[in-house]
Amino acid sequence: MKTRKVLFVVTSYGEIQATGHKTGIWLEELASPYYLLFEQDIEVVIASPKGGKAPIDPKSLAPDYVTASVKRFQQDADAQKKLDNTIALTQVKASDYDAIFYPGGHGPMWDLPENTQSIQLIESFYAANKPVALVCHAPAALKNVKGKDGAPLIKGKKVTGYSNSEEVAGNSTQECPFPLEDMLKEKGGNYESGGDWKPFLVTDGRLITGQNPASSELVATEILSQLGVTAKAK
Repeated sequence: MKTRKVLFVVTSYGEIQATGHKTGIWLEELASPYYLLFEQDIEVVIASPKGGKAPIDPKSLAPDYVTASVKRFQQDADAQKKLDNTIALTQVKASDYDAIFYPGGHGPMWDLPENTQSIQLIESFYAANKPVALVCHAPAALKNVKGKDGAPLIKGKKVTGYSNSEEVAGNSTQECPFPLEDMLKEKGGNYESGGDWKPFLVTDGRLITGQNPASSELVATEILSQLGVTAKAK
């Protein structure tokens, strides 16, 4: 049986120029999906706009945010090697993968919305009826993605992402180039949200979005479901 392959697309953006704050990937949102898929014998390949070492948001390594999967990732030399040696998006072919997943953090808001390769990849996966999944701030990557009709891909579709109320409560509005919730609505998405920092998932066909870090496992589980993979008992 052919090994399933899922492409993880992460940010290359490590510092917000306006504030000087370090940013990058929110590690929980990469680590939990990584292991959920890994344990089902799914091959995970990590790519980024620039390739090479991808930045991790240092805030995501604070004790309050370090989950069991984050601890596992920090002790996993093979997983860390993948994140330190990401493939450049220019080298990625959508046809090689069964699904695409974007973990969040504020970093993706800065380099993925305008990235031509990322836009084309999402359009290719969606057109091929393959799962397109994004969590937390990563739905920012959908900003300039279009459907076959030339309209925004998310127009008329159910979608979620980090909410304005979460951004305000977390005192992180300055970390964003635009309010994510507002953008998703402006592009015609039917934005939905759950409680602040509570797990919340929305699916609309092959489009899978999760609201916040607590939603990353839900997103990965939905990817498995859409790939027809039955999770093995632990």
